Amino acid sequence: MNRVDSAASGLNSPASGISLDVNLGDRSYPIHIGAGQMSAANIAQYIQGQKALIVTNTSIAPLYLQILQDQLSGVQVDTVILQDGERYKNLETLNEIFTGLIESQHDRKTTLIALGGGVVGDMTGFAAACYQRGVPFIQVPTTLLAQVDSSVGGKTAVNHSLGKNMIGAFYQPRAVIIDTDTLSTLPDREFRSGLAEVIKYGLIADPVFFTWLEDNTQGLLNRDNEALAYAIHRSCMNKAMVVSADETEQGIRAILNLGHTFGHAIETFQQYRDWLHGEAVAAGMVMAAHLSLLAGKISAEDLQRARNLIAACGLPAQPPENMKADDFLHLMVRDKKVLDGQLRLVLLDSIGSATVSADFESKWLQQVLTETCLV
Repeated sequence: MNRVDSAASGLNSPASGISLDVNLGDRSYPIHIGAGQMSAANIAQYIQGQKALIVTNTSIAPLYLQILQDQLSGVQVDTVILQDGERYKNLETLNEIFTGLIESQHDRKTTLIALGGGVVGDMTGFAAACYQRGVPFIQVPTTLLAQVDSSVGGKTAVNHSLGKNMIGAFYQPRAVIIDTDTLSTLPDREFRSGLAEVIKYGLIADPVFFTWLEDNTQGLLNRDNEALAYAIHRSCMNKAMVVSADETEQGIRAILNLGHTFGHAIETFQQYRDWLHGEAVAAGMVMAAHLSLLAGKISAEDLQRARNLIAACGLPAQPPENMKADDFLHLMVRDKKVLDGQLRLVLLDSIGSATVSADFESKWLQQVLTETCLV
C-alpha cells in the first residue's frame, strides 16, 4: 500500500463547522473544524474529571487563553505559559508542565489542553503521556501547521540538541478542536510555513488536491475563508486516513515524513533558531523529489511542479546557504527513520503517491546534496 486514495475527490468546500473522525477503535476521536469552534465545539464535554491544565505560550495566551477558560466553568482550570519557539521544545521546558501539574495537585483524572502551535501540542501530548503514566489531553491548535498536521495522529515529542523529536511517544488526544478564526492573528511567515504540510498531502496521497492547490494558491495566500476551510479539511482527512491505517508508523504512516529527514537536518543544524519547521520541510520535499527523479521514480515535470508550488507559496526550495553536503549526511544518519544502519527516505512515485525506501544508491543522495547545497 503506497498511497491513500481520497474518498472525497469531488468534495466541495465544507461549510463552517464540520467534523471527521480518526478511527482507532477505542482510541478514536473527533476533529472539529470551523470558525468559532473554540466556543461552538463545547470543549467541556471532553474533560474527564474536575480538573484541567491549559498549556499555552507567551504569544497565544493574550489572544485566546481567556476565550478557552470561559468554556470551562465548573472545572478547576490551571495554566502553564511557556516561552514561544522551537528552541524551547526540550526536556527542561517539558518539566515546567510537570511542575505546574504537581504544584496544583492534579491527579490521574485531570485533562491537559494544548492551546497553541505544534511545539505546544507536541510537549503537552508528551506530558499527558507521562504524567501519572497517562492522562487525557485535548488539542486546540492555533497555527495552520498544527491544524493540518501535528495536532492529528498522536505523535508527541521533545527535541534533543543532537536531533529533532528524538524523545517522545505515540499518544492520542481525546479531541482536536480547530478554530479557523485563530488564523487571522497568525503572522504571514507562520502561515506560509503551515502551507508546506498542506502541500505534502497532495504530493504523497492526493493528486486531485495537489492540482487544486496549484489552482488556488493565491486564494490560500489571501486567507480566503472558503479556500482555507477546504484545505484544512482535506489535509485532516488525508492525515486521518493514514493514521487510521497505521497508528504507530510501522508502514504507510511513514509517508507523512516526506522531506522531513532533510528538513530535520536543517533544523538541527540551525539549533532550531532560524528557519521554521514548515520552511525546512519545504526545502526537504524538493530535495526528496529531486532524489526521486534520480531514482527514476518521477518525471522532471513532476519535480518542477513540486518546486513551483512550494515557491509560489513563498517557501524555500533549497536549503540554507551555509549548509554543506557533509552537514546533511552527518545529521541524517541520526534520524529516527534509520533502521539497522540504513537510511530510509520517503520518495515520490508520482504526484500523489509515495513510498518509504532504503533502496536508492548513495551516489544519488550525494548528487542531490552536492547540486543543492551552495557551499
